[in-house]
Amino acid sequence: MANRMSKAEFIALIAMMFATIAFSIDSMLPALPEIGAQLSPDDVNRAQLILTSFVLGMGIGTFFTGPISDAIGRKPVIFGGAALYILASAVAWASSSLELVLAARVVQGLGAAGPRVVAMAIIRDLYSGREMARIISIAMMIFTLVPAIAPMLGAGVIALFGWRGIFVSFILFALIVITWMGIRLPESLASENRRPFRLPLMIAATQEMFAHSTVRLSIMVQTLCMGILFTMLTMVQPIYDVVHGSADSFPFWFGFVALMSGSASLLNAALVVRVGMRRMVTWALGAQIMITALVIALNRVDLSPDASFALFVFWQTTIFFMAGVTMGNLNAIAMEPMGHIAGMAASVIGSVATVLAAAIAAPVGLLFDGSLTPLTTGILTMCVIAFGLMVHMGRIENRLPA
Repeated sequence: MANRMSKAEFIALIAMMFATIAFSIDSMLPALPEIGAQLSPDDVNRAQLILTSFVLGMGIGTFFTGPISDAIGRKPVIFGGAALYILASAVAWASSSLELVLAARVVQGLGAAGPRVVAMAIIRDLYSGREMARIISIAMMIFTLVPAIAPMLGAGVIALFGWRGIFVSFILFALIVITWMGIRLPESLASENRRPFRLPLMIAATQEMFAHSTVRLSIMVQTLCMGILFTMLTMVQPIYDVVHGSADSFPFWFGFVALMSGSASLLNAALVVRVGMRRMVTWALGAQIMITALVIALNRVDLSPDASFALFVFWQTTIFFMAGVTMGNLNAIAMEPMGHIAGMAASVIGSVATVLAAAIAAPVGLLFDGSLTPLTTGILTMCVIAFGLMVHMGRIENRLPA
């Protein structure tokens, strides 16, 4: 690989693969009002399902893409996923009904699961130890910039070409990634290192994981934290538009919030060794309960429009910040006892948590009634349940022998 692709180029390619997910979700946010008005005029809220349908497909695909790439190689899975992604984008572009767009988005999510999972496997194939961790951290740092700029990119495409133009941009993005990878990156998994795909082994791994109390609780809390994040994402654009009348400035505020909340990983890195993963998650959820309760209380007061808007931007930032603190720690907690089936466990954890989180966020998002109440109530409920599960996890750990 070193003869054909420099390390800097490799990191840039991997970052683009990671960015597929954020670009596919966040760039759609400015398009929701126009799509709802055109394809679902009787219930514009249904346009929010464009986000959760993609996440649902991605979660299902995550279950299979890792093990399949172990069996047939990394590049065929990414090429196959890209073909699905491009085909689904073309169908969504040509669709005249919301139902067909939603079906296409599920298939698009299935295709996007390829780069989401396999990019990490490619890094594992080519690097190890601290060098692997360094490459992942640099790629993820680049990746964190995508949510900040994706809504602005989406708004720009809509202004020039309408909402259907976003699906054309998805096709172009995918073509750039697979062309770059196809020409410059050799297959990273040698034939002798491949393992046959066996569905019974995946089922057995899933059963083993859910039989382990700490792993089971961690997956449940990760589901709720992802549910909180997805619920915020599905409702955030309508709230800027309907509640605060700030649809035009939404992409800029969303980018600002994404950049501010990106510091969560720095805080977590500084504290997690001393505090521990479980405490970090528990404290983050406890803080979010208090902040969300305060937001609910202040929204019952007659605040000025500017104060109300500032309060929401602050709360949105804390939600994204909480996700940044909790997700990695919860994944690490779940993976710790599963070292003997690490690759399969990673696929199962990602798939189960993502699918269930989408199933939670979709109906909550449809409850939007022109106020913050469904969002604040839904997120507070999920935070309280997740906090209770983390407290229970702590009690289980305290009962374990030292």
